[in-house]
Amino acid sequence: MRRIPVQSRELPTRRDFLGACAASIATMALPAVGLAAERDADAVLLTRPIPSTGERLPVIGLGTNAYGVTDPADIASRQAVVARLLELGAKVIDTARAYGDSELVIGRILADLKARDRVFLATKTPMDGPLTDPAAIVAETFRRLGTDTVDLLQIHNMHGVEELMPTFRKLKEDGSVRYLGATTSRDEQYAALLAAMRAHPLDFVQVDYSIANRNAAAEVLPLAADRGIGVLVNMPFGGRRDGNLLRKLGERPLPPWAEEIGAGSWAEVLLKYVVSHPAITCAIPGTTSVRNVETNLRAAQGPLPDAAMRRRMEDYWDALEA
Repeated sequence: MRRIPVQSRELPTRRDFLGACAASIATMALPAVGLAAERDADAVLLTRPIPSTGERLPVIGLGTNAYGVTDPADIASRQAVVARLLELGAKVIDTARAYGDSELVIGRILADLKARDRVFLATKTPMDGPLTDPAAIVAETFRRLGTDTVDLLQIHNMHGVEELMPTFRKLKEDGSVRYLGATTSRDEQYAALLAAMRAHPLDFVQVDYSIANRNAAAEVLPLAADRGIGVLVNMPFGGRRDGNLLRKLGERPLPPWAEEIGAGSWAEVLLKYVVSHPAITCAIPGTTSVRNVETNLRAAQGPLPDAAMRRRMEDYWDALEA
């Protein structure tokens, strides 16, 4: 089959898409998911303010690295996740040009759900390649998302901070973009990220952080707190550096102290650890499962670990790793 370049790829027809949605929505009615829906029906999600404005965001959102799909059934299953995310009160959705057709898929889903005004939509510029026409790069992002405004526009993996920032600032002045950010998921880029945080009026940074990867807490998170910069966390369940933490934990029983923070699963334990850091605004775990998004959002309910509990959790994890 001939590969179609990403820039020109289009998604399946609306008829195909809606047909697959019906099947996916039927799947959501399975008893196990229904029990989770009943449990969360009246839940209120914890929120944190964006430091630069005070606007509050739920502390758990959605990453969409696996949303660059074209099969109607795959798109429909992802629409079910977004619909459930919004139903439960969350709103942060993070995507990127580098995630294949993710921007196109998210744009289609939000249009079909008529949900653009209920979403805090974050995306990222290309993470490599030429940056000779920043305005055209951003215009393509808006086209793919099918929107006139983006809540958070981020420079992906520190690629082109100086080249892109003048265009970013103009877009914010014009009202096309509400917040500006820069991202990384690698320790070796922390120095560049710290420099950008000091040199530019960033509203957000996005960084890798988990109970197994606490390096960002040394300098990045304190500087964000000092300068009033919001923080999105990618890889709260681990990533390239430390592997998938949920797989590592497997069927290991929860420690007794999990009940003290209202955690009923390892996913909740890991996420509650991340978002309990006072500099963190929102964690954005990726998932394509309705069941998993329900579990993730339970981490935004009930108590969060205090400083003493965080140390206890770190000691527990370090002992496991040892």
